[in-house]
Amino acid sequence: QLQLVESGGGLVQPGGSLRLSCAASRSISSFDAMGWYRQAPGKERELVATIINGGITNYVGSVKGRFTISRDNAENMVHLQMNSLKPEDTAVYYCKAIQTKQSMIYAYWGQGTQVTVSS
Repeated sequence: QLQLVESGGGLVQPGGSLRLSCAASRSISSFDAMGWYRQAPGKERELVATIINGGITNYVGSVKGRFTISRDNAENMVHLQMNSLKPEDTAVYYCKAIQTKQSMIYAYWGQGTQVTVSS
Protein backbone atom coordinates (compact mmCIF):
# COMPACT_ATOMS: atom_id res chain seq x y z
CA GLN A 1 0.00 0.00 0.00
CA LEU A 2 1.10 3.56 -0.60
CA GLN A 3 -0.19 6.78 0.92
CA LEU A 4 0.20 10.06 -0.92
CA VAL A 5 -0.24 13.44 0.74
CA GLU A 6 -0.44 16.61 -1.29
CA SER A 7 0.41 20.07 0.01
CA GLY A 8 1.09 23.57 -1.26
CA GLY A 9 -2.31 24.55 -2.57
CA GLY A 10 -3.99 27.83 -1.81
CA LEU A 11 -5.33 31.08 -3.17
CA VAL A 12 -3.18 32.99 -5.64
CA GLN A 13 -3.74 35.90 -7.98
CA PRO A 14 -3.65 35.45 -11.76
CA GLY A 15 -0.06 35.46 -12.94
CA GLY A 16 1.18 34.12 -9.63
CA SER A 17 2.98 30.89 -8.77
CA LEU A 18 2.47 27.91 -6.51
CA ARG A 19 4.53 24.81 -5.86
CA LEU A 20 2.62 21.65 -5.06
CA SER A 21 4.29 18.76 -3.29
CA CYS A 22 3.30 15.13 -2.97
CA ALA A 23 4.85 13.11 -0.16
CA ALA A 24 4.80 9.33 -0.44
CA SER A 25 4.72 7.02 2.58
CA ARG A 26 7.47 4.81 1.15
CA SER A 27 9.97 4.64 -1.64
CA ILE A 28 8.70 5.66 -5.05
CA SER A 29 11.79 4.51 -6.92
CA SER A 30 10.01 1.37 -8.11
CA PHE A 31 6.97 3.26 -9.36
CA ASP A 32 6.84 3.53 -13.12
CA ALA A 33 5.15 6.89 -13.25
CA MET A 34 4.10 9.71 -10.99
CA GLY A 35 1.60 12.31 -12.03
CA TRP A 36 -0.57 15.26 -11.20
CA TYR A 37 -4.23 15.43 -12.15
CA ARG A 38 -6.84 18.08 -11.48
CA GLN A 39 -10.58 18.31 -11.24
CA ALA A 40 -12.49 21.57 -11.57
CA PRO A 41 -16.07 21.91 -10.33
CA GLY A 42 -18.49 20.23 -12.71
CA LYS A 43 -15.71 18.76 -14.82
CA GLU A 44 -14.02 15.41 -15.11
CA ARG A 45 -10.60 14.78 -13.63
CA GLU A 46 -7.89 15.47 -16.20
CA LEU A 47 -4.21 14.71 -16.53
CA VAL A 48 -1.94 17.69 -15.90
CA ALA A 49 1.55 16.23 -15.99
CA THR A 50 3.39 12.93 -15.62
CA ILE A 51 6.98 11.91 -15.10
CA ILE A 52 8.30 8.41 -15.61
CA ASN A 53 11.23 6.82 -13.87
CA GLY A 54 13.58 7.76 -16.68
CA GLY A 55 12.72 11.42 -16.20
CA ILE A 56 10.64 11.86 -19.33
CA THR A 57 7.79 14.29 -18.73
CA ASN A 58 4.45 14.87 -20.39
CA TYR A 59 2.07 17.80 -20.02
CA VAL A 60 -1.45 18.63 -21.09
CA GLY A 61 -1.33 21.35 -23.72
CA SER A 62 -2.91 24.04 -21.58
CA VAL A 63 -0.07 24.00 -19.04
CA LYS A 64 2.96 23.48 -21.30
CA GLY A 65 5.56 26.13 -20.69
CA ARG A 66 3.97 27.15 -17.39
CA PHE A 67 4.06 24.02 -15.21
CA THR A 68 7.04 21.80 -14.39
CA ILE A 69 6.82 18.36 -12.79
CA SER A 70 9.79 16.93 -10.94
CA ARG A 71 10.48 13.79 -9.01
CA ASP A 72 12.86 13.18 -6.10
CA ASN A 73 13.15 9.44 -5.52
CA ALA A 74 15.56 9.93 -2.62
CA GLU A 75 13.02 12.05 -0.73
CA ASN A 76 9.96 10.14 -2.00
CA MET A 77 8.52 13.41 -3.28
CA VAL A 78 6.94 14.70 -6.45
CA HIS A 79 6.53 18.41 -7.11
CA LEU A 80 4.54 20.54 -9.51
CA GLN A 81 5.84 24.06 -10.04
CA MET A 82 3.04 26.19 -11.43
CA ASN A 83 3.83 29.60 -12.90
CA SER A 84 1.74 32.20 -14.71
CA LEU A 85 -1.39 30.79 -13.14
CA LYS A 86 -4.74 31.50 -14.75
CA PRO A 87 -8.27 31.38 -13.32
CA GLU A 88 -8.92 28.28 -15.44
CA ASP A 89 -6.22 26.47 -13.46
CA THR A 90 -8.54 26.54 -10.45
CA ALA A 91 -9.19 22.95 -9.37
CA VAL A 92 -8.42 20.30 -6.82
CA TYR A 93 -5.02 18.85 -7.71
CA TYR A 94 -4.34 15.17 -7.09
CA CYS A 95 -1.11 13.20 -7.00
CA LYS A 96 -1.07 9.74 -8.58
CA ALA A 97 1.43 6.89 -8.48
CA ILE A 98 1.43 4.02 -10.97
CA GLN A 99 3.26 0.76 -10.58
CA THR A 100 3.34 -2.23 -12.88
CA LYS A 101 4.05 -5.50 -11.13
CA GLN A 102 3.63 -8.99 -12.57
CA SER A 103 1.49 -7.66 -15.42
CA MET A 104 -0.83 -5.91 -12.98
CA ILE A 105 -1.17 -2.13 -12.83
CA TYR A 106 -1.54 -0.54 -9.43
CA ALA A 107 -2.63 3.08 -9.04
CA TYR A 108 -2.65 5.15 -5.88
CA TRP A 109 -4.21 8.58 -5.35
CA GLY A 110 -3.78 11.29 -2.79
CA GLN A 111 -6.64 13.23 -1.23
CA GLY A 112 -6.02 16.37 -3.23
CA THR A 113 -5.13 19.99 -2.56
CA GLN A 114 -7.23 22.97 -3.61
CA VAL A 115 -5.76 25.57 -5.94
CA THR A 116 -7.76 28.74 -6.49
CA VAL A 117 -6.62 31.40 -8.93
CA SER A 118 -8.58 34.59 -8.45
CA SER A 119 -8.13 38.31 -8.02
